[in-house]
Amino acid sequence: MLLRARTREIRFPRRPLVMGIVNINDDSFCGDGTLDPAAAMGIARQMAADGADIIDAGADSARTNRPPISVAEEVVRLRPFVRAYLEWSAEAAALPAPHPDQVWPPLLSVNTWRPEVTAAILPLGGDILNDIGALPDDTNARLCAEHGTALLVMHSAGAPKQKNTAAAYPDIMAELDRFFTEKLALCAAAGLEPERTILDPGIDFAKQREDNLRIYRDLSRLHIFGRPVLLPVSRKTVIGQVLGLPDPLDRDPGTMACIAHGLTQGAHIFRVHNVPAAARTVRLLHGL
Repeated sequence: MLLRARTREIRFPRRPLVMGIVNINDDSFCGDGTLDPAAAMGIARQMAADGADIIDAGADSARTNRPPISVAEEVVRLRPFVRAYLEWSAEAAALPAPHPDQVWPPLLSVNTWRPEVTAAILPLGGDILNDIGALPDDTNARLCAEHGTALLVMHSAGAPKQKNTAAAYPDIMAELDRFFTEKLALCAAAGLEPERTILDPGIDFAKQREDNLRIYRDLSRLHIFGRPVLLPVSRKTVIGQVLGLPDPLDRDPGTMACIAHGLTQGAHIFRVHNVPAAARTVRLLHGL
């Protein structure tokens, strides 16, 4: 299986990739965000040193208890980080990777769902667009096709930043089959090569506890699409529900357990806050 990103190609099977989360905001649910581009860049560099294969940078949190920031503000937060990251990445390319088989320098993923932000940021660069908006239309797919950027398509229902806690599905895996069949066709019609798509089942987005657990159990069903599957595991609400842990910072052991299970289900990418723990877990279990 081939993933074509903007600057490089990744071939699977291989060790799953670790995607580190950089929040350029002040309302991350884990309290790890920053509005200082230099501080955000420092976090990204440390994640790269710790073994991240992808850096996922977003300026607006997905929390539903507050409205989205403006398009202009999102662009203002993202632009200096993207520029700084690309400058650092060009320099880092001349250096050896800190870890064997690490994607080096790490790919840059831009986390936004709004086409206006996508149109402002992708001309600067970015290997992947991480779109949590469930592709209501083909605009972001067309922009990715124009810039040669890979598109991460996440399942959800309704608009981002709105509570969708009442969403219900007779069979969540059948719903994912329907959703990804429809959205991959939309991407193809927009001119985006299949090799530039990644699938994300959207754990905790418009889903109930049992929906999330079913996805973890049956994730391998998504392999029918022949595309890399990102498993979102980091400090998720469903982990807190199962273990009785209301504080997201207490959920890292549960996160590593979900990574271990995701490896048995053939997940290709894990999106995490704790990069050192995740990278070590992935490398150890992949080598067994």
